[in-house]
Amino acid sequence: MRRPRARARAPAPKSPRGTGRARRDRRALSTGGEGIAGALNQVVGTWAGVRITPMFGRWGYFVGGELFGCYPIRAKDHDLWIRLSRADQERALATGGIRPHRRFAARGWVECDVAEAAELSRALKWLHRARDLVRHEHAAEGGRP
Repeated sequence: MRRPRARARAPAPKSPRGTGRARRDRRALSTGGEGIAGALNQVVGTWAGVRITPMFGRWGYFVGGELFGCYPIRAKDHDLWIRLSRADQERALATGGIRPHRRFAARGWVECDVAEAAELSRALKWLHRARDLVRHEHAAEGGRP
């Protein structure tokens, strides 16, 4: 009697490179953010008409379908991106601690570092202005304010 041939097993797939922090990122997503991101999301989440959605490693702040700011999900990154009007962008850049966005400065975007709770109030001031700008644009297009 012949013994049945054993099938060759495929080797176990190797985990792709760069997935070491996935568990921590998933935990941050499930809790609504860690550290400054959590505090920022808690405040911005109470604003009328604002939706917070994770996107491409950042928390995206939206009014309707329009993005007005984003902050990194990872606790070690601290660069908040904010979309402002031209006049507000000039005012923000003049105050210090805020710099033009590396790629989207021509569209009104600025960056500021928010690494500590003390820097949160300044960031929230500019985020609030950005939210008002987007709400105004959204209402002008016939969307709900």
